[in-house]
Amino acid sequence: MSAQPAPSTPIRVTVWGENRHEQLEPAVAARYPDGMHGAVAQGIEAHLGAGVQVRTATLDDPDHGLTEEVLRDTDVLTWWGHAAHGEVSDEVVERVHRHVLAGMGLIVLHSGHWSKIFMKLMGTSCTLRWRAEHDRELVWTVDPTHPIAQGIPHPMIIEEDEMYGEFFDVPAPDETVFLSTFSGGEVFRSGITYRRGFGKVFYFRPGDQEYPTYFHDGVRKVISNAVEWAVTVRPERIAPTLLRYETEDFYRGQGYGGALNDEARAAAAEAGL
Repeated sequence: MSAQPAPSTPIRVTVWGENRHEQLEPAVAARYPDGMHGAVAQGIEAHLGAGVQVRTATLDDPDHGLTEEVLRDTDVLTWWGHAAHGEVSDEVVERVHRHVLAGMGLIVLHSGHWSKIFMKLMGTSCTLRWRAEHDRELVWTVDPTHPIAQGIPHPMIIEEDEMYGEFFDVPAPDETVFLSTFSGGEVFRSGITYRRGFGKVFYFRPGDQEYPTYFHDGVRKVISNAVEWAVTVRPERIAPTLLRYETEDFYRGQGYGGALNDEARAAAAEAGL
């Protein structure tokens, strides 16, 4: 368990990036000299300033940089992956999943729709249609009252990015904040939210490695707004727990002892079952 931040304390953000394209493709390394994770982190710092403490982590770090200690001290985790989803340790995915259910915010970016953690949280294939041909993207605000949409142009124009189109195989979102349209006429639910346990999840579509999308100020503003939105304010980080309560005892829950009553449990123990 860890204490949740008071509103006056900086939001603790961990920006996770796969960091494969930057190592293997010179054009991507030139486009993102500090890595895509570095550009995302810089954008959050530029918009939120002293309101955040930002660290970065990558796939090649020990435990992918997502140790129990790091996650315990993370209020919001951002996730970008593409070429190496399968290299992410199942143990780390379970750890992240547990922290999301207990209240850690998660922002999944672009190809992170196929990350192990997002697919585990969604329970679907998370598949879609795509095209990488320098499409113009218009990001339309569907919910202008939503905190993540504040200060975002309507539409927000991204001159070049990869196309994602429907059908996007995800559960019905709790909220649809943005909808994107592309030069081929496709549409895509590009900014959607979910609650999982005590955690808030935001998926945001823009950000293919072939384009400088994470230097776009509007994209950076959306991610920064999402960081503020995704903080769960609770006295401690703890997962939802099944408790048994006596009639009219509203406060003292008992730990779950299993589906059998006391007599059946005793009989089972006596029978060696």
